[in-house]
Amino acid sequence: MGLGLGWKVHGTGGTPGPGEVVRPDERLSWGRTAGLGAQHVVAMFGATFVAPVLMGLDPNLAVMLSGVATVMFLLITRGKVPSYLGSSLSFVGVAASIKAAGGSVQTVTGAMLVVGAVLCVVGLVVTALGAKIVHAVLPPVVTGAVVMIIGFNLAPVVAKTYWPQDQWVALLTMAFTMAAMVVMRGFWSRIAVFLGLVFGYVLSWVFDRVFGTIHAVTGSGQVTDHNRVNFGGVKDADWFGLPALHAPDFKLSAVLLALPVVIALIAENAGHVKAVAEMTGDNLDPELGRAIAADGAASVLSTSVGGPATTTYAENIGVMAATRVYSTAAYYAAAAFAILCGLCPKFGAIVAATPGGVLGGITVVLYGMIGLLGAKIWNENRIDLGNPLNLVPLAAGIVIGIGNVSLDITDDFKLDGIPLGTIVTIVGYHLLRYFAPPHLKSTPAHPDGTTEPGSGNDGGAKEPA
Repeated sequence: MGLGLGWKVHGTGGTPGPGEVVRPDERLSWGRTAGLGAQHVVAMFGATFVAPVLMGLDPNLAVMLSGVATVMFLLITRGKVPSYLGSSLSFVGVAASIKAAGGSVQTVTGAMLVVGAVLCVVGLVVTALGAKIVHAVLPPVVTGAVVMIIGFNLAPVVAKTYWPQDQWVALLTMAFTMAAMVVMRGFWSRIAVFLGLVFGYVLSWVFDRVFGTIHAVTGSGQVTDHNRVNFGGVKDADWFGLPALHAPDFKLSAVLLALPVVIALIAENAGHVKAVAEMTGDNLDPELGRAIAADGAASVLSTSVGGPATTTYAENIGVMAATRVYSTAAYYAAAAFAILCGLCPKFGAIVAATPGGVLGGITVVLYGMIGLLGAKIWNENRIDLGNPLNLVPLAAGIVIGIGNVSLDITDDFKLDGIPLGTIVTIVGYHLLRYFAPPHLKSTPAHPDGTTEPGSGNDGGAKEPA
């Protein structure tokens, strides 16, 4: 595939048939590809826009750089790992801690840049030594849990941020999106998430005209009387504007505060690559090092000009799971839209004006699908959850990840949610495995008690019969 820029047209380029998938090196017609790209932009926009706001960075710059980072990632991975790179939420807590210690936004981006550089080096090491080094640390039983944590950790975002803003719009949007995914035929089912967004947007506008303002919490957490759809920001936004840039500043204390995030990012990348491999049916182990290195390099690029660190996005993996279109051409289209969006504050304001209730209805489906990809990894690898060696560390890590349980390391630094749940799962599994009795390290693959090769050292994963 070279750089992965030569796509074969899938079929006639029209709507894929029932059960068909569009592979990474294939594409539909450019019109349909552009539509799928727009859907990917919608999926990533909320978190990519919100994360820099929470860290005090320019959200329009973050959106624009997400497009640049995605192109960079696709080129480095040679188009074999369809993924979108958006703003990493793993650094939100770190940014708050750095600022609490007197650091500036420049200090925050400097710390993230160093983490990105370390991640890139780790990726190069994995490329040189092989994916086995990652799999030794992250066997299927662990990666499945990490994918599940990543997906279900987003549940509180739905429950506390999006859904309460308009529960009825959220409920109706969810129902429409579910129906579109299952009942609709052809291409329409492939863009069900985008259709759900449009449906919810129009429904919110109609509710404003029929029922008037709503008395509910806003995205900022205030309870007010307000319209569901507010175009005030759209009117005030310019049609064209270059985001503000700034250089990073490096302080050792801030870097040391941010470095533990590397562990979570490696696991997150491995989990995402594993999830993509499960969906496409490709062996992406040879690309794992490239994917990690590409994510790190993209983060270095983004933070060097004042943007946030980037990471592969579970939201877009959810879109692929829903559409079964894995074409990297759609991601290039999404990257182009994101770059244009970043240069056009007015367009960004339109997407940012999406009512919270609409996002609640869509994300409740998408986030759940992401989490269940972890269960699919367990199922495909025949993980024995009756084995306490597998069950116990996973149970603890998943609850920590889903519940956003926190561990205060110092007054200014804590681990919570995805990072803490990931660390507990990984460290807990390997420590327990070291001390576990032999019979727990080797799980019978068949009712007759025989054990197939690999079942003892892969976290309970059993070779296909």
